[in-house]
Amino acid sequence: MPTVAELAGQALQKEDGPSKAVIAAQRLDLTFQTNDGPVHALKDVNLEISKGDFVSFIGPSGCGKTTFLRCIAGLEAPTGGEITVNGMTPNEARRARAYGYVFQAAGLYPWRTIGGNIKLPLEIMGFSKAEQTERVGRVLELVDLGGFEKKFPWQLSGGMQQRASIARALAFDADILLMDEPFGALDEIVRDHLNEQLLQLWARTEKTIGFVTHSIPEAVYLSTKIVVMSPRPGRITDVIDSPLPKERPLDIRDTPEFIEIAHRVRDGLRAGHVDD
Repeated sequence: MPTVAELAGQALQKEDGPSKAVIAAQRLDLTFQTNDGPVHALKDVNLEISKGDFVSFIGPSGCGKTTFLRCIAGLEAPTGGEITVNGMTPNEARRARAYGYVFQAAGLYPWRTIGGNIKLPLEIMGFSKAEQTERVGRVLELVDLGGFEKKFPWQLSGGMQQRASIARALAFDADILLMDEPFGALDEIVRDHLNEQLLQLWARTEKTIGFVTHSIPEAVYLSTKIVVMSPRPGRITDVIDSPLPKERPLDIRDTPEFIEIAHRVRDGLRAGHVDD
């Protein structure tokens, strides 16, 4: 079995080749076998994501957005086609620590402090205590939670807990951040604030981000690329490269350019239903 260093080396070599895609899916299919018969979750998904992209996946419930994200992370195995992450299989990429994953719920252990929660993957990976401390302090500052490392999750608001979850995913400095509806359960005011902070974080770190959402305004506001998906079996009905500038104040949502993209996303969602 190749070591983490060997896998990382393979990725660098492959990135210097013809394809510059960080994530690439070709003719991807996934069918779940259930007691009620097969469920076709993804069908013929073709997509390339470049380094530094912020890509949002949007579509109706059950369309395969999260399933596709889990395929990238190696948490689900496609039944057809192929997918690569940094030129490797998703399982190889996971062993090479290529990505951090943020789930819908913060998933913080209540008996651990915020610092202790963020340290957990670093402890598992065998980082020294000194490096754990340095990394925890750094990522807490990145998500504007400096000074909260000794607090417990129940002492933080829902939005702060989600930021702590993002910090945990950033702690081992993976180049890719996968986020599965991290703000879906938060109220609109908190969600707007975290959207602004996430864009600032993305600008500072230059990570490649895959982001699942049900919100058209959120997808348009955050993304350099918006992937619109159809009802199950999940197919891509449109891929929209955003013309919006990288610097995006919240009031950009009132501009004609923003509204035009939002209309195109909505049309893509409708087209998926018609095709279905």
